[in-house]
Amino acid sequence: MTERAEEPGGAAGPAEAEVPPAPEAARKAFGDTLPDVVRYAELLADAGVRRGLIGPREVPRLWERHLLNCVVLSEVVPEEVTVCDVGSGAGLPGIPLALVRPDLRITLLEPLLRRTTFLQEVVELMGLEHVTVVRGRAEEVLGTLPPVHVVTARAVAPLDRLAGWGVPLLRPYGEMLALKGDTAEEELRGARDALHKLGVVESGVEHIGEGVVDPLATVVRARVGESPG
Repeated sequence: MTERAEEPGGAAGPAEAEVPPAPEAARKAFGDTLPDVVRYAELLADAGVRRGLIGPREVPRLWERHLLNCVVLSEVVPEEVTVCDVGSGAGLPGIPLALVRPDLRITLLEPLLRRTTFLQEVVELMGLEHVTVVRGRAEEVLGTLPPVHVVTARAVAPLDRLAGWGVPLLRPYGEMLALKGDTAEEELRGARDALHKLGVVESGVEHIGEGVVDPLATVVRARVGESPG
């Protein structure tokens, strides 16, 4: 499905900034999987920057802004469910979630080849057998991918547009979890009509990650009823 690159750290390019040491909060959040998370962080700082998946200025703040901000999503994902990470990009939040939650079956959905190539390399390197990488857009795979219990997304699109892509992928009574910033409440107010038309019966903004991230991570939760999409 994807072109094979040499090695995630591979191609020539300028030396990148080193990943800062894992903070104490990372030990709490990731536990025994921390060595794998450190390796993933190194791949982001090297291959991720070289291939244009993240900006070099993000490397010094990989832990606080990205890895920890994503892993706390685990708090609101039920056990042993199927998850689709829409617009997975470099694997955030899908990869951190997969590293701490082997009970989940996760699909990383991403339309760009260079990103799916990187994601496939990470999945193989980490031995994440419960993770599948799919290249495509949400509207293209609708009806091809089995409906999932949970859709996740981060920094993909405004909420109303994101819902149009993500909600139809849900099975009945499933939930979309969108990591958002300070505009979450405003986005939700502006998207309520669109959410209602898509079959969302309950929505709200929640702050998660107590004791792990400061400020807390913000997630918009949108649950569908019997007939999503």
